Amino acid sequence: MNIKVCGITQLKQLQQLDGLEIDFAGLIFEKSSPRYVEDKLDPKAIKNSDFDFKIVGVFVNPEMIDVLDAIDNYGLDVVQLHGQESAEMCEDLSEEVEVIKAFSIDNSVKDIDALVAPYDAVCDYYLFDTKSTKGLAGGTGEQFDWKILSKAKIEKPFFISGGIGVDDTAKLKSFKHPDYFGVDVNSKLEKEPGVKDMALVLQFKQGMK
Repeated sequence: MNIKVCGITQLKQLQQLDGLEIDFAGLIFEKSSPRYVEDKLDPKAIKNSDFDFKIVGVFVNPEMIDVLDAIDNYGLDVVQLHGQESAEMCEDLSEEVEVIKAFSIDNSVKDIDALVAPYDAVCDYYLFDTKSTKGLAGGTGEQFDWKILSKAKIEKPFFISGGIGVDDTAKLKSFKHPDYFGVDVNSKLEKEPGVKDMALVLQFKQGMK
């Protein structure tokens, strides 16, 4: 099972994640986020590092030029679009990097397949996160009911996200879907926003084996 640790703001922590053999590391480019990365990490240091994981840039309703600049400056391998971005934007970006399209889920969502259908041909992965009651795009610490995913076809590799911590490993391992690809963790494995507790990250990784 692939593990994506999101909201990294320190080069040292990226190096530690590499040592733990994490699969994806997320850098958040949304300015309203407490984990906003651009004033905390030197892009050259990231681009010149030889990490074994894929570096994911997370954006919320961005301008295309800003995403392209970040891909170039930071050497991003993947772009995660976490807002209401169009299928056309996903398609254009997929010519540059891999694309994760994120969807915010709550009890009002009844048909996952209808939700993802416009993006089926234009991205590489889906990510399903909890829709925030506070208007946040992610990092809410809240979970949605994963049963809605098990009932859907989806037919694209997807990550489960939203309020996932060490105590959820058994539940995550028992969840079954043919396209279940990875787990996205963030706020539940932190000391403070943007600073991960590496002991918890290691514990989570071991729990997912």
